[in-house]
Amino acid sequence: MPLRRALHFVFKVGDRSKTATFYRDVLGMKILRHEEFEEGCKATCNGPYDGKWSKTMVGFGPEDDYFAAELTYNYGVGEYRLGNDFLGLTLQSSQAVSNAKRLGWPLTEVGKALYLAEAPGGYRFYLVDKEQPPNDPVQKVCLAVSDLQKSTHYWSSLLGMKVIERHEEKTVLMGFADTQCKLELHDIGGTVDHGTAFGRIAFSCPREKLADLEALMIKENQKILTPLVSLDTPGKATVEVVILADPDAHEICFVGDEAFRQLSQMDPSGNALLDKAMAEDKSDDWFAKHNKQKASA
Repeated sequence: MPLRRALHFVFKVGDRSKTATFYRDVLGMKILRHEEFEEGCKATCNGPYDGKWSKTMVGFGPEDDYFAAELTYNYGVGEYRLGNDFLGLTLQSSQAVSNAKRLGWPLTEVGKALYLAEAPGGYRFYLVDKEQPPNDPVQKVCLAVSDLQKSTHYWSSLLGMKVIERHEEKTVLMGFADTQCKLELHDIGGTVDHGTAFGRIAFSCPREKLADLEALMIKENQKILTPLVSLDTPGKATVEVVILADPDAHEICFVGDEAFRQLSQMDPSGNALLDKAMAEDKSDDWFAKHNKQKASA
């Protein structure tokens, strides 16, 4: 088993209802767990916001073995500005393609047996029109970089990812293990703009290695956004995390694996909890009643 593993990518969402439809009904993902919070996260999991927010984990199977999407919803924010930083998540599922067509969800054919679908908020998802594999259908997350050589050095030499494929000095595919979701870096030949919708990619490693990772970043004069900190989730395991930033300021969360495996156990009531939270969310009504609009971040 590799010492480090890919966990999830964090998306900020402004409309939970439409977002839930996309992930559940179009992609066919399951609600793995759902949590509500009254104040912002110490590690800015929900972005630079202090108010009430929620976190919904979605994926094709348990987080021990499947890459997930973490959907963060800030009650007072209705939309976020997309940058050019997140270039897409690729998954293999002919069922997702079929679902999109049946539900009238816009699809664009961009290659042989390859379709582009956009999640609410404009996030790109590439759907490979082939039978869903028995293991994780999520194949890779693609991020934009401004200097491929510099970024490859960071992710391989400092974070320990192995280079799997290179394409014409423009794209590098990397991963901690062949069986995990991969990271694809694509050189856009210019500045990476994170907008306000910027996400975060998360990985785990043994808890005792977190301090070593932080020390390495300090030694190499690399940016640390959140020094090693403990995060409490009521009734669940306390996890330790350190948040890094790569040369293009992509946020990277490393979390202690042992506690995260306890924290991330699938909650059978996750689906009902999300539906309940959406039904009780009167924030849109409040803003409409006061003739106001939710903030555009």
